[in-house]
Amino acid sequence: MRAHYHQPEQVQSAIASWRKAGYAVALVPTMGGLHEGHLALVEAALESHDRVIVSLYVNPTQFAENEDLERYPRQFEDDSAALARFGARVLIFAPETLYAEGHATMIVPGGAALPLEGVHRPHFFQGVATVVFKLFQAVPADSAFFGEKDFQQLAVIRQMVRDFTLPITIHSVPTVRAADGLALSSRNAYLNATERKIAPLLRQVMQACATQARAGESLEAAYEVAKARLQEAGFGRLDYFCFCCPQTLEPITELHDDSRLMVAIWLGDTRLIDNESCQKLCAAQ
Repeated sequence: MRAHYHQPEQVQSAIASWRKAGYAVALVPTMGGLHEGHLALVEAALESHDRVIVSLYVNPTQFAENEDLERYPRQFEDDSAALARFGARVLIFAPETLYAEGHATMIVPGGAALPLEGVHRPHFFQGVATVVFKLFQAVPADSAFFGEKDFQQLAVIRQMVRDFTLPITIHSVPTVRAADGLALSSRNAYLNATERKIAPLLRQVMQACATQARAGESLEAAYEVAKARLQEAGFGRLDYFCFCCPQTLEPITELHDDSRLMVAIWLGDTRLIDNESCQKLCAAQ
């Protein structure tokens, strides 16, 4: 890596010079703990942009008091090494903080932020929307790339960009999975060996549920079968498991190909989230 930017002024100056050269600039916001899913975002950004800024910042405002802020992976050197494969076109923005002393203004999103995560983690999207807005100000890129693994987050960010008419284009990249089907996540590192063997069943249950529902089984009946399989396998508390409208994220009663199965469930001390469209789940079954 040729440069690590730590202050917004540094990256803004660099972007201004790139713009003079006619370069297109993309931002890939992350909290570090990079895995192949993050690197897929960088690869996608490089296909259409000359320079890519990857932000590494663990955002404190999206964690509640009882959540994993302190143990969230922080591995700057490893992240830097992972990004080095892309050469000088990819640079790092790693601010010490994005919140000045006395910071008191937050974005409180409605709409797509209200169901699902909005019910179980009501603080979460306020923190996400605020930090992403601040990142867009600090790094005035042409585009930003997000993974579909955090599908509701993607919907909330698109909503914010639309509502505030922000001059940035949002791109999404499909969820990257391990060979056994588990969606890649920085928090997968919390799983112990036994839990890691159980975790891929979540994807299998999602596929079976979509196939049942598409075959004419009622959604309620398909959900009950899925919940029973997960409980029997050793999963813990289920926060939600339902098909939703891909735009509003509200639960649906009538299934369509683009209906999104949204899941959040605990396995030991680790909260796993996943999602996929009905069409893709059935095609993979």
